[in-house]
Amino acid sequence: MTAQPIEQHRVLKTAIPGPRSQALQARKLASVSAGVSTGLPIYVERGAGGILVDADGNQLIDFGSGIAVTSVGNGAPRVIEAVQRQIADFTHTCFMVNPYEEYVEVCEKLNELTPGDHDKRTALFNSGAEAVENAVKVARHYTGKDGIVAFDHAYHGRTNLTLAMTAKNMPYKHKFGPFASELYRVPMAYPYRWPGGPQHCADEAFSYIIDQIHAQIGEENTAAVIIEPIQGEGGFIVPPAGFLKQLSEWCTANNILFIADEVQSGFCRSGDWFASDFEGIVPDLITTAKGIAGGMPLSAVTGRADIMDTIHPGGLGGTYGGNPVACAAALASIETMEEENLIQRARDIEAILKGRLEQLAAKYDEVGEIRGRGAMIAMELVTDRETKEPAAALTAAINKACHERGLVTLTCGTLGNVFRFLPPLSMGDDLLNEGLDILDEAFAASV
Repeated sequence: MTAQPIEQHRVLKTAIPGPRSQALQARKLASVSAGVSTGLPIYVERGAGGILVDADGNQLIDFGSGIAVTSVGNGAPRVIEAVQRQIADFTHTCFMVNPYEEYVEVCEKLNELTPGDHDKRTALFNSGAEAVENAVKVARHYTGKDGIVAFDHAYHGRTNLTLAMTAKNMPYKHKFGPFASELYRVPMAYPYRWPGGPQHCADEAFSYIIDQIHAQIGEENTAAVIIEPIQGEGGFIVPPAGFLKQLSEWCTANNILFIADEVQSGFCRSGDWFASDFEGIVPDLITTAKGIAGGMPLSAVTGRADIMDTIHPGGLGGTYGGNPVACAAALASIETMEEENLIQRARDIEAILKGRLEQLAAKYDEVGEIRGRGAMIAMELVTDRETKEPAAALTAAINKACHERGLVTLTCGTLGNVFRFLPPLSMGDDLLNEGLDILDEAFAASV
């Protein structure tokens, strides 16, 4: 049975959330742990392109992509076809028991697409946190060292080890400790909030960071530095030009592995295959997930062959890692990105988003900074542009107003004052601008 196409525009038949969604939310509250929250409790029944259809028949514009997951669009045709075909063949064997070609194909593709032309190897997992945790395992095994350096405002996952690297207490870390040891945090090169000003951020941050590593850990004890080339949950913080290159080169000179966490920024999202590509950064290890498989759970660690192949047989893996259905979805998603040139589309979306957000900034002093690349754009809100006091309450109010008007928006930032825009890369200009019109209305109603 073929689903009816969904027109790419907003339709509001009820208040948001509507009566059916409210009834389903009541069932959720009675059956699901309170620890699993819902930011916008509309219950989705269908999706296509940049539209989500809820249980009440409302069509909402999707500016979140399931947190950068459905980059090829909701219900991408190639992904649906590939998943249906694979399910008809087989759903699982466990690659470590009985392997299959789809797993190998995904690894071959990641070895080809990730930064650098050196010999690479890949291992597949289920989630971004699982990929990060395995990258740390690989780094420690290869180097024989324990220390791992992460950054302020980082988000690397919700497992015990990755929570130790995640910088935000609520809601992620609160009362879940104690956390894994030999994990250290240093300041992030955050131009907008760097004490010495954005023009000094790159050099000052780099100098301070390497001094801290030397003093607190010692280069000889440091296995890896892990960083998001564009930070995600921490606020879409883009480090200043040259910082990542300088850091990567310092790691190489000191026999420390450089790990790029591209879970959120990968797969065309930033206007390149990977955010590391923008400055020509070649990580020793790179972690990927989210946009890799069009909504199916899949993640990966890709790295230098001489690093990845030092792991003993059986040292990496997992029952579901590289599930054949997820692998089929990943191959179809990558094909869609290539065939539809979603790298260029992300850059086109950037031009529209930044242009419209700059118009908002001209009207509202509460817009402190607009930043990001590709279809990974953020707007940081402040109560005062001089003091840069975070406007968390206003951010929440505008977000709520967007939801009520049928626009799915996401906030982020350690200080709770950043909007992040992650529309599907397949979204057309008309729908993108319709969503931005709604954002404009939400601002006017909230400021």
